[in-house]
Amino acid sequence: MKNKIIYGITVGVIGVMLAGAQTAMSAAAWMLPETGLQMESQAKQAYVAKEMGKFFHPQPGDAKPAPVKFEVPDGWIYRTFTVDGLKMEQVQNPSGKKGRVLLKLHGGGYVQGLHDRHRQMGVNQAVLTEAQSLYMVHYRLAPEYPFPAALEDAFKAYEYILNQGVEPKNIIVIGDSAGGNLALELAVYLKEHNMPQPKMLILISPLTTFANDLPSRGYNMDRDLVLGRNASPLYKAVEDSTYSKGTDLKNPQLSPLYANLTGLPPMLIQAGGYELLLDDSIELMRKAASNDVGVTLTVYPGMPHEFSLMMPELDDSVASFREIRDFVTRQMR
Repeated sequence: MKNKIIYGITVGVIGVMLAGAQTAMSAAAWMLPETGLQMESQAKQAYVAKEMGKFFHPQPGDAKPAPVKFEVPDGWIYRTFTVDGLKMEQVQNPSGKKGRVLLKLHGGGYVQGLHDRHRQMGVNQAVLTEAQSLYMVHYRLAPEYPFPAALEDAFKAYEYILNQGVEPKNIIVIGDSAGGNLALELAVYLKEHNMPQPKMLILISPLTTFANDLPSRGYNMDRDLVLGRNASPLYKAVEDSTYSKGTDLKNPQLSPLYANLTGLPPMLIQAGGYELLLDDSIELMRKAASNDVGVTLTVYPGMPHEFSLMMPELDDSVASFREIRDFVTRQMR
């Protein structure tokens, strides 16, 4: 059945107040910097600890980190709409390659919704990938909606994009953390239902299994200053997930690390050396390679989970952005 499109608020370059969100302002388009903040290893760890401490565990007298405000670049077009009850957002890039689409699946342990930090990073990623259209999805959240609710919503969004006449070879799917899990879930689901795959997957600090038996879940438990035991409350979302309740934790649809990945598109995986989910990325790389899937894994030494989202000013983050740009350029030749 053809999707019914119910258009919501449509805006030009000025921006709009979204329900439950901040005003989207207009600004110059983001540009990839030549370099980021550079420090020696010890100083870098002190910086990460200080910045993430202020973010997750502010002390009396600490200056609170300035909230990220979503800014629609000058000349871009932003709108929200619904597809059969699923809320989506689209940002159109006038400088993007014709027909190229970026589908962004955000992280947050399946318990946090799309917010301005993700929106702004999505715009930056649209610049990096030269996407003409960026789509972001308000998939349903746990605990109210456990697996496979988010997968159903991701598929609905992907199907909507195909129904707009976009060719699969022009679709890039990017996901971070739980969004990386969802991107993999989506690719496995497409394979099982003989649906066309996107051109590539870009997976940033992906969660690839809900079974807490990989070594880095132990040895990086305290070193990860973003997702570790003493950092973000999202640690609980990994350790005792409400999204996976009632499902075998090694179900290949839920934990794609255990799926047959043959036929999936090329994937770029980025992870931090200190992150809780490091082995999720390493084991995914091994599984993909054994299933003849083109795969690139880059581990950024000493970096925590989602470092490029949380601290985009770091040189490691700038390097990760450059890697995404170059990976897309190679795959789109």
